[in-house]
Amino acid sequence: MSEIGGELRRINFESAPLRTRIIESMRSAIEQGVLRPGDRLVEKDLCEQLGVSRTSLREALREFEAEGVIAQLGARGLTVVRITYRDAENIYRIRADLEALIFQQFLENADDEDLREAERLCGLVIRAYTSSEFLPIVDAKRQFYDFICDVARNRVALEVLQRLTLRTAQLRSKSVIRKERQAQSIEEMKALRDALLARDVEGARRIARAHVEHAALSALPFVEQEP
Repeated sequence: MSEIGGELRRINFESAPLRTRIIESMRSAIEQGVLRPGDRLVEKDLCEQLGVSRTSLREALREFEAEGVIAQLGARGLTVVRITYRDAENIYRIRADLEALIFQQFLENADDEDLREAERLCGLVIRAYTSSEFLPIVDAKRQFYDFICDVARNRVALEVLQRLTLRTAQLRSKSVIRKERQAQSIEEMKALRDALLARDVEGARRIARAHVEHAALSALPFVEQEP
């Protein structure tokens, strides 16, 4: 069992409720590979790195445990979960349906100003893919999907998507940086932008679904097989 491979970002107490900040910091650490599958989570070390009490840390850890991101492994204690092939496959199938839904709901509610903002944010995603850097891609897509779900009036979907993508973060970080996948994603985002601007509900649903299905094909080969 490996130990944590890097430093977590220290908490800023002024900007948000402490529990939320801890969750954001750990979520970012998992996405960036600072906390890796199989890493043992030592409360003392986490508290020192984050600058928080064990009580506050445990509140956040309970949420991650409920989401299946971390788990108790007997005497070894809490560890970052290694995702199975079946779980990863199911997550991508659920995401495909969910993302098709949110883009449909977005178009049902969007006015012309919303479409212009969606076009702008989609452009940010495309430029991030062009940069070939993982973190800008993740940040740009987070902004885009947050806006889409807000206009769709479906914050529940956003919460579910955040949980699902975090479960597959270990795969996503390897898949997204593949040149072939980046080029494919750029074309998909351009097609999605055009479908949104044309208010083409069925086209947006189809492209959103295809985007996730292609992401699955790119990511699933990276699932570690059980010994």
